Amino acid sequence: MANYTNTAETANSEDVVEVLNDLLENTRDGEYGFRACAEEVDSPQLKQVFQNRSAECAKAAGELVQLIRRFGGSPDDGGTVSGAMHRGWVHAKGSVGANSALSMLEECERGEDAAVARYRKALKEDLPADVRAIIQQQAEGAQRNHDQIKQLRDQMRASK
Repeated sequence: MANYTNTAETANSEDVVEVLNDLLENTRDGEYGFRACAEEVDSPQLKQVFQNRSAECAKAAGELVQLIRRFGGSPDDGGTVSGAMHRGWVHAKGSVGANSALSMLEECERGEDAAVARYRKALKEDLPADVRAIIQQQAEGAQRNHDQIKQLRDQMRASK
């Protein structure tokens, strides 16, 4: 008979908070990145897509903040340095007129690739079952975001 570990009993609160804060930075990067793209893109359709994705990331961040506090941690304040660079790049493209819908979609897809990878990494950690369920749900949302952005990007490339 296999010996299964109950992750709810073995997960260290500090380790759980560390994983959650990493994901919190990730969701804030998504929130701020999608918002930056919404500000720069001209297409009303894409502007709405980016605003919706930003709002979804903000909701996920709120869930993570609650979990972090529940485990006795302090939520990190911002996103990552790479996320800030990504947003800076989006705004720089916009300021020089290179803010085509295609370039915004390509930037967002890069960001979503990173988000999906961070969720996959988090799901490999030893986490309580209820935390794992929330992270799994958010990971599926990140994958849907990625797939939608990739589909829009592919459609944009095909129409050029």
